[in-house]
Amino acid sequence: MNTDTDDDWSLVVPLKPLALAKSRLAAATGARLRPRLALAFAEDTVGAVLNCARVRDVVVVTDDPAAGAALSALGARIVPDLPAAGLNAALGHGVRAVRAGRPHARVAALNADLPALRPAELTRVLDAARNFPRAFLADAAEIGTTFLSAGPGVELEPAFGGASRLRHLSSGAVEIRLAGVDSVRQDVDTGEDLAAAGALGLGPRTAARWLPVAG
Repeated sequence: MNTDTDDDWSLVVPLKPLALAKSRLAAATGARLRPRLALAFAEDTVGAVLNCARVRDVVVVTDDPAAGAALSALGARIVPDLPAAGLNAALGHGVRAVRAGRPHARVAALNADLPALRPAELTRVLDAARNFPRAFLADAAEIGTTFLSAGPGVELEPAFGGASRLRHLSSGAVEIRLAGVDSVRQDVDTGEDLAAAGALGLGPRTAARWLPVAG
């Protein structure tokens, strides 16, 4: 993690309480493993982000005490979800927390369920995003969004959830079209998504919890 220049990125990662997170994954993993995997996804995501050369800091917006403790131990700043009004409100709250101390910070929202995330691929996405006031990266299905950025003095205007790719396009954000950044696009909601992330190479915490079960 680079902390030397104010021009580096602050990333905001939202995370539901683990008891509620990744509900669609239960069919593939079972109800008991599902919250543990949701935490592992977030740990691998945040760990990779903190190892990205362009990232100054990470704010995780969550009310889950176990997740907060684990992600804080990795080096993330934990911000309670005071709005308690859904994903986009949480992201707006996280951005305000960043810019309260650094008003001109470059900010980006990133999903917490990117267990195959590679720092080098995130670096390429962040470098591309610097060229636009607002930019986003579609998920692997090209329906949703995994990444949304805003430059200094620009509001993030998050519109995550469901078919968010079209909403972000309609809002004026520029779609980042890069080859070779699959790990930044492969979020995990289903067993099929988890298999796709596994083909890319799971992060250490997800691998430790999932591979012994998956066989």
